[in-house]
Amino acid sequence: GNEEVTFVHEAFREALGTTFGVLVYQEQVMNISKNVCGFSGGDADTLRKAIGKKKRDVMAKMQKQFIEGGTKHSDVPTHVMEKFWEDLMGFADYAFNKSHSACYGLIAYQTAYLKAHYPAAFMAALMTSDFDDTDRLTIEMSECQHMGIEVLPPDVNESFVEFAVVPGKNQIRFGMAAIKNVGKGAVEEILRARAKEPFESLEDFFTRVNSRVVNKKAVESLIKTGAYDRFEDRSKLLNNIEALLAFSQKKQKEQDSGQTDLFGAATEPSVAVASEIILGPEDTPYTQKELLDWERELMGLYLSAHPLNDYKSLFTEKTNDIQEITADHDGIKVSVGGIVLTSRIIQTKNGKTMAFVQLSTLNGDIELLVFPNTYEETSWVWKNDAILLIEGKVNATDRDGNKTDDIKIAVSSAREVPHEEALKYVPGKKLVRSVREKAKRVKKKSPTDTPQSAAPKRLYVRMPHTKNTDQLTQLKNLTASAPGGIEVVLVVGDAEQRQAIRIPDRVDITGSIIADLSDVFGADNVKCE
Repeated sequence: GNEEVTFVHEAFREALGTTFGVLVYQEQVMNISKNVCGFSGGDADTLRKAIGKKKRDVMAKMQKQFIEGGTKHSDVPTHVMEKFWEDLMGFADYAFNKSHSACYGLIAYQTAYLKAHYPAAFMAALMTSDFDDTDRLTIEMSECQHMGIEVLPPDVNESFVEFAVVPGKNQIRFGMAAIKNVGKGAVEEILRARAKEPFESLEDFFTRVNSRVVNKKAVESLIKTGAYDRFEDRSKLLNNIEALLAFSQKKQKEQDSGQTDLFGAATEPSVAVASEIILGPEDTPYTQKELLDWERELMGLYLSAHPLNDYKSLFTEKTNDIQEITADHDGIKVSVGGIVLTSRIIQTKNGKTMAFVQLSTLNGDIELLVFPNTYEETSWVWKNDAILLIEGKVNATDRDGNKTDDIKIAVSSAREVPHEEALKYVPGKKLVRSVREKAKRVKKKSPTDTPQSAAPKRLYVRMPHTKNTDQLTQLKNLTASAPGGIEVVLVVGDAEQRQAIRIPDRVDITGSIIADLSDVFGADNVKCE
């Protein structure tokens, strides 16, 4: 009530009156299409579907009908209809129908209330729902850290089937059923055994828990993820796993036969000796790195520590947070730092070598595309467990140039970061711009804004001759780093004698490639049509 509600034209009042002149729901687009532009019900729904599915090509085909319909059917000035259509294109990025908006709004309110008043319980429930999605779990664990909630490794005395709050503490225990090889049945057996009181020792655990339900594979996975840390070191337990299982099986046989109840430890010396687990020496001591690798393998993430902890200051200031990167940042230059989990080397159709690399950062995982030119320059760094600093561009398009949610980084350079460099690094200030800032700069810098209604078919790059090998190399690297569906043609020569050369790589021009090519060849020599 403090601001006057205005409408771009009186014809829009009926559709936009309840939302103060602002386009909010898909149903409002249908109302305007029919009542202002004279669309049939079928055409209005076609436009709504195109908006809901973000089908820009279908929307572009209906642009003329929409603008001319508003002008002829409702006497709305052409420039007003054109401006409204432009707003409609932005609306398509986040449009919902009214019923979805209502229930999403209600759920948002409920979850915000729970997060505010029961933060630990809310986050435990959220992590339980995402236990099989490690990317989501990483984000949620980071959020717990920001909220001051500690996420602890699994524990046989405090963990449950699902993620759960430690009573009386601002802590969450990892759910045991989320560990590979530990089935729900094994967890329920552990919970049954500890129902009356917690386990006091290893002997207590392996006496009370049925060894046929909690088998060797389950015990090994529980050890590797830290579920017995309160009793003994993981490495020592792994070296004595056969002794643990032998003790458990002996106790199970005694219970099955009733031997312990009938005779008791006092009258049976052999039973008294067997009531204690004797752990032998560590024939194979395991390193901290091996223990962390097991955590990642069995729980999908590092929990007790992270191999990149010593690199945190350096990577925080020199790299971008991958959680900030979205499909809208396609083509934007970014820096990322992390540890190589896996690398898959392949041969292209041209017989060249490239790689697909899975990189783990402090904020989650991301896939790297290492194209042949870059691979040739950096082939020695793509080994498992290498900690790297990467420069590249966001790649969020498929082979046909369509945007997807599967975000990758097309690598332009990579170097290994020695541990000593990380330890000696002195924190100062953030040395790279955020992804959002970079996207704004690219949008401002780009000399070409192509209308949705006239999508380009080719990208032309002109140069007087091919003697400038530096320019040719840059052209090759830039086109390889922004794969998409647009054909690239190199035009060589002057007005009297020209030669057109089709470049093998197709590109996506929605990112910064136009601006980058303009920097190399000059804005007048780069054109899309």
